[in-house]
Amino acid sequence: MSKPIELTDANFDEVVVGSEKPVLVDFWAEWCGPCKMIGPVVEELANDYDGQAVIGKVDVDNNPNISAKYGIRSIPTLLVFKGGEIVDKQVGAVPKGVLSQKLEAQMA
Repeated sequence: MSKPIELTDANFDEVVVGSEKPVLVDFWAEWCGPCKMIGPVVEELANDYDGQAVIGKVDVDNNPNISAKYGIRSIPTLLVFKGGEIVDKQVGAVPKGVLSQKLEAQMA
């Protein structure tokens, strides 16, 4: 079973910006209630899209630089990257289907 990649200030550019596949990044924190709701959805997506997309998580408390770089002010915030650029954004917890559609749109 595939799991989301733990993204950090150190590996973010290599994993996300350098990826040839679409990337979904979940910006979250341990103390955030809605983040805990969307966490299992992100885990399922990592499994569903194994080999087709990269699914990662950034703990905003431990990685302030990358969070600041992308202007993350409220969490959970999910960013979709393609070719190193942000192509879609979702703030707040949403159903799995919404995130699947955002990823699918970048695979077409």
